[in-house]
Amino acid sequence: MKVKVFTVFPDMFPGFLGFSLTGKALQEGLWSLETVNIRDYAFDRHGSVDDTPCGGGAGMIMRPDVLGAALNAGRLDGRIICMSPRGKPLTQELVRGLSRETNLNVVCVRFEGIDERVLEEFEIEEISIGDYILTGGEQAAMIMLDAAVRLLPGVLGNKESLDTESFENNLLEYPQYTRPVEWKGRKVPDVLTSGHHRNVDNWRLEKAIEITRERRPDLYQKYLDSKKV
Repeated sequence: MKVKVFTVFPDMFPGFLGFSLTGKALQEGLWSLETVNIRDYAFDRHGSVDDTPCGGGAGMIMRPDVLGAALNAGRLDGRIICMSPRGKPLTQELVRGLSRETNLNVVCVRFEGIDERVLEEFEIEEISIGDYILTGGEQAAMIMLDAAVRLLPGVLGNKESLDTESFENNLLEYPQYTRPVEWKGRKVPDVLTSGHHRNVDNWRLEKAIEITRERRPDLYQKYLDSKKV
């Protein structure tokens, strides 16, 4: 996967994407990251990329001529995504789709947003990581990319980790335990040390269903619907 990020703060990258499994995968060439400084395409010596909103209002808007010039110069190939609070929610299903892309372009929004004409001209998808506001799209972009990169072949050593984690099969993950078997008076459930793999699998499924039903009724309903199908 080749990732190109358009931002006014290129030094923020790779950030935490340069550590752990994503960082190792970056070093090994399992994915690549290129940053484009939008300010390089500004028309004044101050590197201005924003202006006041038409019709009045608070904040500033990213200019279409500056951002458009940056995108045109980027020789774009593949999907173009803009991190935005009004975008469609980032889900594991959406992340799986992103992980299958050969080329991915991400626009990091600053200020109050970007001119709507840029979204229309470049057919940019808007994606949100949650119902809250950040100071900029860079943090959101890193979260999205982290979720996608870890699904690339060769990034995770144990494929089974992907098959059993939260949101796979519309269930949250079951409780996990490790040694010591007893800690502060709390013991690991006997079934997990019984050696009976079928019993372990049944227990894990039961707990995953229970947790999902209690904490994410919406996800639990999707699980029930999938079982009906």
